[in-house]
Amino acid sequence: MDQQARNRLDGEPSLYLRQHAENPVAWQPWDEEALELARASGKPILLSIGYSACHWCHVMAHESFEDEATAKVMNELYVNIKVDREERPDLDKIYQLSHQLLTGRGGGWPLTLFLDSKDLTPFFAGTYFPLEPRYGMPAFREILVRARQWFEQNPDDVGAQSQRLKEAVESIQRPGGQAGVSATELLEAASSALLGRFDKQHGGYGGAPKFPQAPTLELAARIGRLNPESGAAVESTLLFTLEAMAARGLRDHLDGGFFRYCVDGDWTIPHFEKMLYDNAQLLPVYAEAASRSGRSNLATAAEGIVAWLDAEMLQENGAFSASIDADAAGEEGGFHVWTRDEVRALLDDAEYEAFSRAYGLEAAANFEGKAWHLVRSGHTAPESLLASSRAKLADARESREHPTLDSKQITSWNALTASGLLRAARALGRDDWAKQGQEALDFIFKHQWTGESLLSVHNAGESRFEGYLDDYAFTLEALLQSLQTAWRRRDLDFALQLADALLDRFEDADNGGFFFSAANQATPITRTLQAQDDATPSGYAVAVIALQQLASLVGNTDYLASANRALERASSEAARSPLGFPTTIRAAVESEHATPQVIIRARDAAQGRSFKHWLDGQLNAHSYLILEPGGGKSLPGILAQFHSEEPLTAWVCRGMTCLPPVHTKEQLEEALAD
Repeated sequence: MDQQARNRLDGEPSLYLRQHAENPVAWQPWDEEALELARASGKPILLSIGYSACHWCHVMAHESFEDEATAKVMNELYVNIKVDREERPDLDKIYQLSHQLLTGRGGGWPLTLFLDSKDLTPFFAGTYFPLEPRYGMPAFREILVRARQWFEQNPDDVGAQSQRLKEAVESIQRPGGQAGVSATELLEAASSALLGRFDKQHGGYGGAPKFPQAPTLELAARIGRLNPESGAAVESTLLFTLEAMAARGLRDHLDGGFFRYCVDGDWTIPHFEKMLYDNAQLLPVYAEAASRSGRSNLATAAEGIVAWLDAEMLQENGAFSASIDADAAGEEGGFHVWTRDEVRALLDDAEYEAFSRAYGLEAAANFEGKAWHLVRSGHTAPESLLASSRAKLADARESREHPTLDSKQITSWNALTASGLLRAARALGRDDWAKQGQEALDFIFKHQWTGESLLSVHNAGESRFEGYLDDYAFTLEALLQSLQTAWRRRDLDFALQLADALLDRFEDADNGGFFFSAANQATPITRTLQAQDDATPSGYAVAVIALQQLASLVGNTDYLASANRALERASSEAARSPLGFPTTIRAAVESEHATPQVIIRARDAAQGRSFKHWLDGQLNAHSYLILEPGGGKSLPGILAQFHSEEPLTAWVCRGMTCLPPVHTKEQLEEALAD
């Protein structure tokens, strides 16, 4: 091992980093000490980015990072830095983009990059590399040697390539393209793309590997709600997809949580990690689809997600853990799959007959030819027998070695979860879910908000890292959902502070739009600015939607102007690749066809809540029941104007324009129809 370096990961709060603390590799965390070590040594940096629930990260760690011979080469030739992408999404974003530009392929995890330590620009990039040559890839040790040789022998080429990479990144993010793309054009393009990519046999939009694509599902739902007639075909694809995902192997039928993705095209075998952000986003999609369609199986899926959140992810402080590993006892799927003999030993004859038919145990083994991952077949069976069977298997599974829980709490993902719980609560009338959503927001306010800025991660009792755009945008959206669910004045005040901080820290004041990191956050190469969605919605686009909604609520035209500038900058990209920008398209729809906003004031709180509950069931308006002392005259902005001496009054607004007040359900229905 290099005498100047030692493995420094043992004291890190990140579970992922600590998992590599015993490696013979002299891993460094990403900090100034590590970067100075690299600069002083003259060595390039080997940067490895991953996360604790990542299966292929574990594979590469076991094969290469635990191997003494490989570690020796790494330590001799490089300063080795390990990054948890969930702690440093800013680093992950810029280096994923760099990987794409260098290789012409999408990235993933583990992400492996070789950086010039002088400017932290990569000169070679890849993802997983095997210990020995296979999968058409050379051995990792060979890559280590050849990359260092090229770096030493071609300094001019390294410098020229670094310059080209920087220029390419800046070019991608530079404003330009067609301006003024209408929401109608974007909706038509998105609808056509959704229908064209829809898998008519298995559901979903595209082939294997198959991801839930939650932002895409949200867009499909929005299209269906916007115009029930023209959107009926898209709504049909959405409902089919939701039912397929819930019935097949993407869902854990014993605890209700959804896995990250399936490796096949028919939703049979997943990679078994479970991420908080997937379940947070799927929850409201299922709940609202259940409310629209009346399909009980969709409501059951939503209930299962909340049951999983409660049982596996909820922490004592009201926040939720980040993820659950794919592997258990060193084997992927070992916690989840079953043999027939195991199932038969747990169930009585009637249960086994019903369960084996309903969950495909009568067919050939679907997991590596030796076991079964539970997937609903087309056979029906009495639900009472299936429920008792699932309960017995779930109890028995508890005795197995569990996959590792990464208990760190990420602000943006907890905000997504709060939003999901609050929306689902309104859709299905679950006050207990609403309470959980607001408790998650209380955690953010108490632990992650300094009074001026957000922090991004809470781990081992400590809040760390300045917040990123996603933290601000997702929390702002969650606060607006909370205000619609059960009005709390603190949530409004927090939302206004947060919106101001978001604009101050992240807005591109010259060109419009929002950077992912703040100006005071040291991000290599350049600050990223992208509206494209990933597994989570784009913080850029969510910020647009949240600012639009907050602007309408309080009458702040500055918020609206910033949202419109950002939307104009992103709309041309969305037109070229609609399924890459579903949240941007939703933002464009809100800009041109704003969801009606209903402000409700009631002298009798019970009457107001009853009125609000009825309105929530309509799913076609943002509604706020404001029960403020003194008639609410101390409220900010235009909210102070909404007061009345009538028993119940509602104002219907769209954007910055409001209709005359109404006082009955019938009058409100007429106003909404207009």
